[in-house]
Amino acid sequence: MKSTVIWSLVGLNLLLAAIVIARAMPETSAHAQIPRPSEYLMIPGLVSGLPYTVVYILDTTNGSLGGMAYDDSKKRVETMPAIDLRRVFAGGGSIPNNTPTKGGYK
Repeated sequence: MKSTVIWSLVGLNLLLAAIVIARAMPETSAHAQIPRPSEYLMIPGLVSGLPYTVVYILDTTNGSLGGMAYDDSKKRVETMPAIDLRRVFAGGGSIPNNTPTKGGYK
């Protein structure tokens, strides 16, 4: 009986030593960072020629602009495809005669 108790204590000590060694070793796995959710700005507005109000949806994180409107006559939601605003604003300076002069712009 003494032999069984001694061997069980030796086994328990080996298990505890393995747990301590495993906790002390650095982790080698890569942890991916979770991207934060997008932030949206929703702006109501009118469009000439449409009998209903449009809600413009601006995604400030991804830089896109879209829109939605509810059509009462058809009883459905109409959506506009998203526009990439970074591409739109990257084309600045293409207006002719926009060179600065002493008194302002030409």
